[in-house]
Amino acid sequence: MSIQTITRQFHGGIHPPEHKHWSSTAPLRDADLPDEVILPLTQHAGRIAEPLVQVGDRVKTGQRIAACRQGTGACIHASISGEVIAIEPRPVPHASGLTLPAVVIRSDGLDTPGFEPPGFLPPGIDWRTATAETLLPLIRQAGLVGLGGATFPTAIKVEGAVHQGVRTLIINAAECEPYITADDLLIRHHSHELLEGISILQHLLQAEQLLLGIEDNKPEALESLKNALEHHPLKDQLQICILPTRYPSGGEKQLIQLLTGMEVPSGQLPMHVGVLCHNVGTLVALHDALVLGKPLIERIVTVTGQAVQQPGNYRVRLGTPISQLLQQAQVNPQTVDRLIIGGPMMGYTLDSDAYPITKGINCLLLPTASELPLPGIEQPCIRCSRCEEVCPAQLLPQQLYFYAAHQSWDKAEEQQLFDCIECGACAWVCPSEIPLVQYYRHAKDKLLQKRAETRKADLAKLRFEARKARFEREEQEKEAKRRARAEAAARMAAAKRESERDSEKEAELANPPASPPVTTQATLTAAQPATATPAAAAGVDEKQLKQLKIAKAAATVAVKKAEKTLSNLHTSPDATPEQISEQEQRLSAAQEQLAKAEAKLAAVEESSPCP
Repeated sequence: MSIQTITRQFHGGIHPPEHKHWSSTAPLRDADLPDEVILPLTQHAGRIAEPLVQVGDRVKTGQRIAACRQGTGACIHASISGEVIAIEPRPVPHASGLTLPAVVIRSDGLDTPGFEPPGFLPPGIDWRTATAETLLPLIRQAGLVGLGGATFPTAIKVEGAVHQGVRTLIINAAECEPYITADDLLIRHHSHELLEGISILQHLLQAEQLLLGIEDNKPEALESLKNALEHHPLKDQLQICILPTRYPSGGEKQLIQLLTGMEVPSGQLPMHVGVLCHNVGTLVALHDALVLGKPLIERIVTVTGQAVQQPGNYRVRLGTPISQLLQQAQVNPQTVDRLIIGGPMMGYTLDSDAYPITKGINCLLLPTASELPLPGIEQPCIRCSRCEEVCPAQLLPQQLYFYAAHQSWDKAEEQQLFDCIECGACAWVCPSEIPLVQYYRHAKDKLLQKRAETRKADLAKLRFEARKARFEREEQEKEAKRRARAEAAARMAAAKRESERDSEKEAELANPPASPPVTTQATLTAAQPATATPAAAAGVDEKQLKQLKIAKAAATVAVKKAEKTLSNLHTSPDATPEQISEQEQRLSAAQEQLAKAEAKLAAVEESSPCP
């Protein structure tokens, strides 16, 4: 077992009054089973989950009732057994008072479990021999998120670390925020489960270095951890690092710097430097999921403040109304000044207790007016630089405030606004009582909104350009077809002219011009008016017969040409139905002309005298 005291420091930090003894000295209690739970479909960072149940369905404790089918998200499970009575928008715990979809379940009082071992786990599954490809979907199905407050889906975070090849695992047990002792009590009562969760994550990552950071103000938790580690396989691998109490040593980047000496570059994640951080609560939930088959349906919540008569830590079912938990903790409504979600540094005030407990809530702080006075009237910045001295992210808070107050969002971003962890140290020391964190949050929201609008505009531009390109392509295709039809018509006209010329040539060859008759006195005498002789009548019939034969030959040639042209059209890929129909009409007309010529010729031949 390796235990060492860390002397390394990070920039800035403060020492606010801890006030942890009010809740840390009380035993861990189980909150009463609620009569009704409200389970928001957004208890995680990412997309809203889609309901898998309908109003009127009966559900069991631990049954999956919502899931994210794509993108970032986490599954939601029923925290009690009973009937789904509503799927509708409900207020959720948020600084802006959002209203989002939620599943409402009325308890049947039985709390019928749906996760008895192996729960949702496949039969015979053992995390010690299973691969990451097998375990990651199970973690996703269990609905695990970061229980330190960020609520980022655990499966996605671990999957990214596996692909990145992370080899250093840091377990965050610092819990540096004043008043909050949920992780402290969790370690005291569930040290073995915590070590098992660490072992599971080590197996997934194949981690070579295991570091657990814990502040020196948690002696009971540290002792419990030592006892559990004595007979655990991690005894020679897990290094316990005792940190000096300094806020915010539990910040992810600050903890990495304290334990490893590495600094995570601006705009990057810990996995980019080969490190993965996880909260102790998340690791205990990981053990419950992969060992017991129990999804995330409850968490430990600290209820504290001078207005609370029974302060302490409560194991609470998710979706439990805050009002019910406050009633069990015996909150004095006459002395309570306000209800804060989280601690005094990073928490936010709710306007009522009608909200449900969600995965990200680790503390309900109910101070009196004298215990935690409201900030005074905001005064102008005096440029004292005290905020810069305590900023753990090494930013320039006064410059960020100036840009945020004057709505210069882009300039604030240039000053690494998104590196701000919103720890509140700057506001804590500000002599002008400027709510600096609120300014930073507002600026971040505006920048994120601007980014979303830019993405939306870019997508609209892409859609417009794609539509324009499609129209141009269709117009080009239509123009190509028009050109093809014109060329085909031109070829048809040329073929028709050639056919007509051939017909004329064949007609000329079949009927050469006759020699002019020689005029003699005899012929003149014969031409005198008189009754036609039989010989003259025979000459007329012979001439008519020749003309009819020529006409028949020309008609025959026209029919053959029309048939040939029609055959070519049938085999041509460029021919249109209109051209084929027109040629068929021409062929029909030629055939009619031939039939007439043959009929006339036959009539003349029958009436002509035999020679």
